[in-house]
Amino acid sequence: MAELQLRNVRKSFGSVEVVRGVDLSVASGELVVFVGPSGCGKSTLLRMIAGLERVTEGGIFIDGAEVTRTDPARRGIAMVFQSYALYPHMTVEENMGFGLEMAGMPKEQRREAVRKAAEVLHIEQYLARKPKELSGGQRQRVAIGRAIVRNPKIFLFDEPLSNLDAELRVRMRLEIAKLHARLGATMIYVTHDQVEAMTLASRIVVLRSGLVEQAGPPMDLYENPDNRFVAGFIGSPRMNFLPARVMAREGQADAVVSVPSLENLMLKVPLRNPSATPSGEVILGIRPEHLSPEAAPGAVPVRFRIEAVEQFGNVSLLHAPAVAGDGIVAEWRGAGRPAKGDVVPLFIDPLRAMLFDPAGPRL
Repeated sequence: MAELQLRNVRKSFGSVEVVRGVDLSVASGELVVFVGPSGCGKSTLLRMIAGLERVTEGGIFIDGAEVTRTDPARRGIAMVFQSYALYPHMTVEENMGFGLEMAGMPKEQRREAVRKAAEVLHIEQYLARKPKELSGGQRQRVAIGRAIVRNPKIFLFDEPLSNLDAELRVRMRLEIAKLHARLGATMIYVTHDQVEAMTLASRIVVLRSGLVEQAGPPMDLYENPDNRFVAGFIGSPRMNFLPARVMAREGQADAVVSVPSLENLMLKVPLRNPSATPSGEVILGIRPEHLSPEAAPGAVPVRFRIEAVEQFGNVSLLHAPAVAGDGIVAEWRGAGRPAKGDVVPLFIDPLRAMLFDPAGPRL
């Protein structure tokens, strides 16, 4: 286990700056997930930590020692890539032990390290097989085992589940979570899938355009996002964003808004910052699960005209048109599910709604 620090880390390719001053501390034993849209800089940041990309400015420190210019092999890091990158002519045992062999480890000691890693990953029965005889999930376990045998200070995962089918991704997510709990190792995991981020992370780092938008525990980001980007990126289905207008302030902690997309419904929405003075046009954010057929205390009713229904077994997603934006999505659970064309009464819990400045920041 090791502590990692990034201090004002920047990376440019020619005149294009792709990582624009990242400051981040990762505690020993944390599983931190970098998440963000394509091109946000998350994989570039991971490769700089590994030493596979040179840092343009700033510093990288492991356990207090600067490794910004240190050779990758001397950083005490093991990396698991999206592709398994296994040698097809070698057995599983040979693939897992190849790095140790190159480091000069004696054969018996090497075999014992491979055996222990195989037990952790439950692949002991595959040690004599070649990669072509394995499934995708088994190959990824071998790739992870190759990292484990090196006993690294930090594990780096670069979208390791992207090549697997949906069911296998779910199973492998669980395996990685169990692995982290068993090893107690420091892990940094890159993904574009916010569901992976929510289910795996001790802490999520949301990146956009080379900058950290917000970092924190998964539920903190979900329930208390700093801005509209984070609110929309974390959560599936995504938060509804509806144009609204501030009509009045009620005390120091609430704003009364009118929502044209919901028949000019009036809602009293709590402000995150009581000292904020929102006025005029704002954006109302409400998650689909907070549009409910059941009335919570203080909930406000609204008619919902359904134009499409997505069925997921235990839950249905109801889609309604909006005057502006991408439409409105509500989550429906239980029996008596409505169909396309129905008009149903739903309730909004204003205590769960959020207000955003049109420029993005949370109000």
